[in-house]
Amino acid sequence: MEKAWETLQTWKERVRQELDRVVAFWMEHSHDQEHGGFFTCLGRDGQVYDQLKYVWLQGRQVWMYCRLYRSFERFRRVELLSAAKAGGEFLLRYARVAPPAKKCAFVLTRDGRPVKVQRTIFSECFYTMAMDELWKVTGEMHYQNEAVEMMDQIVHWVREDPAGLGRPELSGAPDAESMAVPMMLLNLVEQLGEDNEELTRKYAELGDWCVHRILRHVQREGQAVLENVSQDGKELPGCLGRHQNPGHALEAGWFLLQYALRKGDPKLRMHVIDKFLLLPFHSGWDPEHGGLFYFKDVDDLCPTQLEWDMKLWWPHSEAMIAFLMGYRDSGDPALLHLFCQVAEYTFRQFRDPEYGEWFGYLNREGKVALTIKGGPFKGCFHVPRCLAMCEQILGDLLRRLGPAPTGS
Repeated sequence: MEKAWETLQTWKERVRQELDRVVAFWMEHSHDQEHGGFFTCLGRDGQVYDQLKYVWLQGRQVWMYCRLYRSFERFRRVELLSAAKAGGEFLLRYARVAPPAKKCAFVLTRDGRPVKVQRTIFSECFYTMAMDELWKVTGEMHYQNEAVEMMDQIVHWVREDPAGLGRPELSGAPDAESMAVPMMLLNLVEQLGEDNEELTRKYAELGDWCVHRILRHVQREGQAVLENVSQDGKELPGCLGRHQNPGHALEAGWFLLQYALRKGDPKLRMHVIDKFLLLPFHSGWDPEHGGLFYFKDVDDLCPTQLEWDMKLWWPHSEAMIAFLMGYRDSGDPALLHLFCQVAEYTFRQFRDPEYGEWFGYLNREGKVALTIKGGPFKGCFHVPRCLAMCEQILGDLLRRLGPAPTGS
């Protein structure tokens, strides 16, 4: 117990200090004081290299600031909340490019003019998360109303009207489901239902549906998690069917652990740990250089994605959360060991001790491939969410263990 206490305490301090440094980087460099919202295309030292604003990253940063504000006393700062509200108002004014259908842009100019729309649900999902967190922090009902309206629109697109996203039905297109869709919806169910019995009841069936759909991605007689399956839950042919995304599987894993904890379902918890934590880690970890591959092929064929063997920031962030949450819920020391293994690699390879924040893109050997700290896909989200959640879980574990052992 003494060794476990020391491990947890050491990581709690490292994670806390790193969270402070990461948040300081975004607060110093990303705020657009003129138009509201955030610059996310930031170079190594925080210099803005492009003023385009990506809606899903705007929503993520609003959510992150609000979550920090209400979860940690040291982040209960006026400037943090003011920036979050300015970002939320920017989204309310400009994100929706077709208000009757509530479709959001993917990219806006600095002053809010639409540049590009994606035919997916992800900008809308992070818009919803931002609005719900703003409501939880401010109590202003128009934010919650906006979150619920958008949530219901997203569910309508996914379950009733996929064509409403503007994707044409092509005769040769595979009837495929990506795991990203049900796992994102499950995350939204958790978000909106937190401390809200009415919305918990409203979206209970949706949460169960999401879990069922995610679990169908366990294929090959339970020996692999595949990113894409058919709409009836079968393996697809070709590269699409063999595709594995270890980071997504691990992220889905901790979403499922939250669901299992809320449902009081220890059988599901053990299944999730076995299939969504251990399987993707062992198939995705690079035995030669360390770190998680970005993509894998379930038959060990060469993936077609050129970046398949790169090491990216976000799968490692999700792995840290997943293994620490799994350890908290099961008490299995092997999961704490895996958390430490991933966290040591992550802190050693990704963090920038000179300018703060993390590099996002490493080559297979772990050398920095791109020096940017933010861009169209990397913003103020995976890194601070990981650090904030790990700090909270580590604190819970230490409180469970009690005072420091004698001699520590």
